Amino acid sequence: MLKNSTLSYGWLSIVFHWVSAIIVIGMFALGWWMVDLNYYSPWYTDAPHYHKSVGLLLVALMLVRLTWNLSQKRPTPLGTKWEIKAAKLAHLLLYLLVFSLFISGYLISTADERGITIFNWFTLGSLGRFFAEQEDIAGMVHEYVAYVLMGLASLHGLAALKHHFINNDNTLVRMLTIKQQKEQQ
Repeated sequence: MLKNSTLSYGWLSIVFHWVSAIIVIGMFALGWWMVDLNYYSPWYTDAPHYHKSVGLLLVALMLVRLTWNLSQKRPTPLGTKWEIKAAKLAHLLLYLLVFSLFISGYLISTADERGITIFNWFTLGSLGRFFAEQEDIAGMVHEYVAYVLMGLASLHGLAALKHHFINNDNTLVRMLTIKQQKEQQ
């Protein structure tokens, strides 16, 4: 089943979710490792290149994912009223944080007014320097937003486990499997 139903997510939503999650976690790990590289490291140039390239592809994926999600019905939320409201807020914040990382990363990378080369396929042009010390300020924002994103993603994962093991509902299962059930009218 490609599309979502009121009972479960379709396979495309599931793939978008897990591919995004894996890339976000991988990007955080790469960024964490990358900041300690020195000029003489063989990865000093390549690691940032991959980080930027994958980051820009992630933004493209997130835009497609957001468009897909807005065009789809969502499975009926499970849990209490406050859990449902918290989940909606958390999902909104996850998107905002990812796009904030893109903007701050873009500002870091283009502060010298050069574009960003994506896997040597093409270059995303620079819009120029917007403010003094752009790379430093954007770098600090990028770092702290990444920490907040990882914290919120961890809470998101813990909430899914809580639903599965404590609430005994299908919240987690719906993001892991595709069930073709007839929707209730």
